[in-house]
This record gives sequence, structure tokens and C-alpha cells, in this order.
Amino acid sequence: MGKNIGIDLGTTNSCISYLEGCDALIVPNPEGARVIPSVLAQTHDKKRIFGNAAKRQMITNSKNTIWGIKRLIGRKFDSPEIKEIGKRVGYDIVEAVNGDIKIKLAEKLYSTEEISGMFLIYLKNIAENYLGEAIGDTVITVPAFFNDAQRQATKVAGEIAGMNVTRIINEPTAALIAYGHKIKKNGLYAVYDLGGGTFDISIVEVNGDIYKVVSTLGDTFLGGSDFDAQVCDWIFHEVERESTVDLRDNKDIVQRVIQVAEKAKIELSFDQETLISIPYLHHFSDGSNYHFQKKLTRPKLESFTMDFIDRTLDLIKSSLGDINVKPEQIERIILVGGQSRMPIIFQKLSEFFGKPPDIQINPEEAVAQGAALQAEIIKGKVRDLLLLDVTPLSLGVETKGDSFARIIDRNATIPTKKTMVFTTITDNQTTVKIHVLQGERATASGNKSLGFFNLVGIPQTLKGIPQIDVTFEIDANGIVRVSAQDKATGLTQSMKIQPSSGLSPEEIDKIIQDAQKYDEKDKMELRLVRDKLQLKEEWETVKFYYQRYIDKLPAHDRAEIDALITRTDKALEGNDVDLLETLLKKMKNYRIMINSILTAEFSK
Repeated sequence: MGKNIGIDLGTTNSCISYLEGCDALIVPNPEGARVIPSVLAQTHDKKRIFGNAAKRQMITNSKNTIWGIKRLIGRKFDSPEIKEIGKRVGYDIVEAVNGDIKIKLAEKLYSTEEISGMFLIYLKNIAENYLGEAIGDTVITVPAFFNDAQRQATKVAGEIAGMNVTRIINEPTAALIAYGHKIKKNGLYAVYDLGGGTFDISIVEVNGDIYKVVSTLGDTFLGGSDFDAQVCDWIFHEVERESTVDLRDNKDIVQRVIQVAEKAKIELSFDQETLISIPYLHHFSDGSNYHFQKKLTRPKLESFTMDFIDRTLDLIKSSLGDINVKPEQIERIILVGGQSRMPIIFQKLSEFFGKPPDIQINPEEAVAQGAALQAEIIKGKVRDLLLLDVTPLSLGVETKGDSFARIIDRNATIPTKKTMVFTTITDNQTTVKIHVLQGERATASGNKSLGFFNLVGIPQTLKGIPQIDVTFEIDANGIVRVSAQDKATGLTQSMKIQPSSGLSPEEIDKIIQDAQKYDEKDKMELRLVRDKLQLKEEWETVKFYYQRYIDKLPAHDRAEIDALITRTDKALEGNDVDLLETLLKKMKNYRIMINSILTAEFSK
């Protein structure tokens, strides 16, 4: 069995971690980056690419470049969030027959689980290439406020990628696990997690090795992408003011502006102002071009985005209010997610809690590190830390008059199991339809439907006499199973909530088989990138010393090195992996030979 890994599957970026001894280390991608853009694309020549490579070609191939998939997973097509994100992305989001979401990639439709599964295969291949062995178990993180459908969909994506997903855990909780060795004092800790697409606040009670989440709230449609969108709106407004042209409907231009806006936003976390320059943004019919160039200051950015920051503070207040805790009772505030680096957020949190947030951990890596630690905790390979998480939303069933009967309350510690007794509402009723819901509204129609199932075969009798036990069970992944039993007959019917896509086990198996077809191809792509980088590095080293100390080398070696350099120049332009690896071995041998000759020469 290979190494177990933890994956922070983010909206904007993802991160992979594994344990080496007691340390949670980060798996870099072949280019050496520690965080990997959560982007995939299919190029014009039908090649599937991921991460930085996919992000770099987004502007010229926006129709077939998929990003922000985490915001779509587990949602219905008619939700307002989908309409909003549809304005920002270049690819097509279409409605499936059952009202779910399908993504169009190279004229083929995929479920959100399939798209996430493709990206997870890429992450798995990166990990296996780097570690030199097949991975073992995987823990994947999700926002604390993800509902059951979104958690199920994430688990299915892992299965599509051929992973053994042993646990789905909440991102703030994972971050606290990573932070654990820095905790010197028992008490209440607040984890403020503002990522690329989602926000969570979790209040965790720490008592020795017991970490108990006591309150959690969040917004699965509030994150760094929304901050970027505000900068985009400002740019488009300025363009329209200066040129009277509205470019918002041009999807290729929108993708270009989004990338520039994100870069400007990041720069303003370190500088007071930045120059936004977008040449050739528009070509007029008279042959002239419009070039956008304008300064954006940090105070202006803060004015654009203060409503978002205030929303996070309101959620913190509500989360503390749920457990009757005052801000000053919080021992420490831990920042998670790339967007939490924004200076005004640090300032506002310092003012609210009366103390500055802790910045001892990397907010973009901590979640993956905590997931890797949790993978080893499950296996019993690290210290026995007891993690008690909670369900973010209440669960129950629909009753007469569009009422919502809560069976498990929000912030209940998981895993948990609870039963409530119901009865029939008409005489001689032999079937009861159970409508499972999740949410906080008093009306059934105001909450999210997780599914339906029927309990049949109830003996005919007067209404109100049958006793039907409805049991909700939530496992450690936060995934729900519901059962109903007629107490008189013992008849039982149960359901495990299916993800929004409604993918059957057979469909999932087929998708896994299809994904495996790309698996070897993706591994070869990663091998190609790795070999080219290594060969180029060796080639540059050999050329450096060869050009400076050519007179120190024997004539026959000079001729061979000249030929090798020429062959390498051509090989780096091609895609022959075997040739690259052959040249890499030769280049390493010549580097060693040159080093030994020079060492002997200069030690005389």
C-alpha cells in the first residue's frame, strides 16, 4: 500500500499533501508549484490539459476551459448561483433532463462529478509521479457548509478518479488539525476560511487531543472569485465610460479581464496601488484600437469588496451567537484560504476579536496538510486525535401543510443517529412517501430537497394509528442515510442520499472506465513535462561549463557533447519520452564527467 494523501480540492487552486515522519509535506506539480490551479481544458487538437497549462490558454480557448467547478457541484440548473456563474465563465452550462447541471467540453456533455473526477485523476498522477509509488488512501476536504448532495458528489468524483476516499472532512477542521501542534492552550478557536469560491467560519473547542466543532456557518457562494468580479465590473465600467463600448457579453474578453483582475487583486495585498494594463482590448470598425490602462488603489479595491467582508463578519456574529460566546472568549483566530491574505480582512478581524489573527500557517496549504494528517489518524499512524465535527444544516422530512419536521438539528456532532415517530394522515393509507429535506426554513418548500422514497405495505387502518419510525443517520463524512420502519410489521425502507447528478452505480462504473482511458495518457503527459524540465536543467548546466572550459576537455568528448547538445535542442521541441530519457541519462553522465575533469584540473 502506497502513501496516504490529503487533497484540498479548491475552487481556484488545489493542493496535495502527504506525511513524511511527523511532517505534512506538500506535493509540487512538475513545474515546482505548491498550489495547482483547479482548471482543465481540451485543446483544439483534442489534448486534455490541466493546472497552469490549462489556465495559460484560457483566453484563447475559453469555450473548452473549465474552472470554478466546485461552485457548480451538487447544484440544480435553475438555482440563482448557476445563473450568476454562467455570466462569468466561457464554457457552456446546460440543463440535464432531470434539472441537474451538465458541462459542455469539446461538444460532449459531462456531469460535474465527471469534471471533478478528471481533475482528481490529474492530481493523483502528480502525487504518484512525485512519490514514485501508487497512492494509498485519500482524504478530500470540502467547505463546512457543503450540503449532503455536494459532499456525495465530491466522494463520487474521487471514486471516478480511482481513489479510495476514506473520509470527506470540512476544510476549517482540516486546517485546525494542521495547526494542532501549535496549540498550547485549551479553549475556543475560530477558523476563518475564505477561499476562491466559498466561506466558512467554524468555532472549535479544544480540550487536549479532543477537537470538537461547536458551531459552523458559511456561504458556498462567497469567495475570492466574487472579489475578482468586482474588479472586473470596475474595469468594464471604466471601458464603457471612456469608449462607450460594453464588452461584458464577449466571453473571451471576460476571461481576459478576469485574469487581469485576479492578478491586480493579489498585488494589492502587498502594494498600495497597481497599474492595470490590457492592450488591444477592443478593435473599432475604423481600424483603431482601444488599450485599457488605469491605476487601481488598495482603498478603492476595499470599497468594492467591503460588502463581502461585512457578510463574513455577520456570519461570525451568528456563529458565536448560536453558542452564546463573545468575541473576546476566542483564544485564537486562524486564517485559511488565499483570499484571507487581504490586509483589510486582517484588520477587521483584529478589531472584531480584539486580537490579531494567527499567521503561523500557510493559509493555502494548511487544509491539504490537515487532510493528510487525518488520513494517517484514520490508519492509526499518528497520535490519537479525536475529531468531533458537526452537520452544518438541519435535516428532516416534509409533513402535512408544507411543514418541515426537524429530526437532526444544525451543529449536531457527527457521526450521529436520531429517530422520530410519524403516522398516516388518511384512513386505510398503505404507502407513506418520505420527502427528505435539508435546511433551516420552517416550510418544506423553502429547504433543499435531498430525495424521496416510499414505505409500502402498511396495514389498512384508521389514520393516526400506524407508528412509523423515521431514522436519520449521518456518518463521519457528513453523508446522510435515511430509513423508515412500520413498527407493526417491521417493514423497512431506506435510502442513501444520491448526489445531484443522480448517477447510478452502473453509470459511475462506466465513467470510471472512461476516465481510466485518459489515465495512462495523462501520466505520459506528466512524464513528458517532468523529463523536459530535468533535461533542460542538465542541458543548461552542461552548456554553461562546456562553453567556458571547452579547452580543458579531450577532443573526442567535445565532438560527442556538440552532437548531444544538437540532439537535445531538437528533442526538447518534440514529444518522444523515450528519447528524452535516453538523452537525460547521457547528459547526466557528461555533467559528472565534466565536473570530475574540472575538479582534477583546478586542484593541481
